[in-house]
Amino acid sequence: MPRLFTALEIPRDAALSLSLLRGGLPGARWIDVENYHLTLRFIGDVEGHVADEIANALDRVHRPSFQMTLSGVGAFGGKKPHAVWAGVSASPDLTALQGEIDRICQRLGVPADPRKFSPHVTLARLRNASPLDVAQYLSARGNFAALPFRVGRFVLMSSRDSVGGGPYIVEEAWPLVGETLALSRFASASDASRIMR
Repeated sequence: MPRLFTALEIPRDAALSLSLLRGGLPGARWIDVENYHLTLRFIGDVEGHVADEIANALDRVHRPSFQMTLSGVGAFGGKKPHAVWAGVSASPDLTALQGEIDRICQRLGVPADPRKFSPHVTLARLRNASPLDVAQYLSARGNFAALPFRVGRFVLMSSRDSVGGGPYIVEEAWPLVGETLALSRFASASDASRIMR
């Protein structure tokens, strides 16, 4: 049974920028460049009919495309770090998209994620990494920033149990509403979705 999650893909240029952060950290298992993504909502292991319900419900998401910028690095795990990641500059459009997907999942009975949404791209999973090594790695790369890129769709991805993340498979994709609506800053999101249908 596949493990599902919704995500944003990382385009090639941004992924190449992220790949320059690889190395220099003992105990790190680096994520393959083609597996970089930003998780919007973890769904978990679900039966096929539940996956179909989720995919059908996600068809109703009509949000604008938006710019996203990867910047900064950090680690999860505090005194026992277990992952290093690249951060994302604050984005109201990203937050709104994630919130809508989260509400759809909750309405369909998918258990809530106990962790607060913290947009990031995982760079490496850590095993027995020294907190001092992690701190030195982060301080040497703290000024990381990639060029902004446009997010034009979100996807439903699956993964199989594996060590270190991936391979991830795009099961389905939904386009975000194009830039033509950006000309009318006064149109609400619901107006925008009606115009584009």
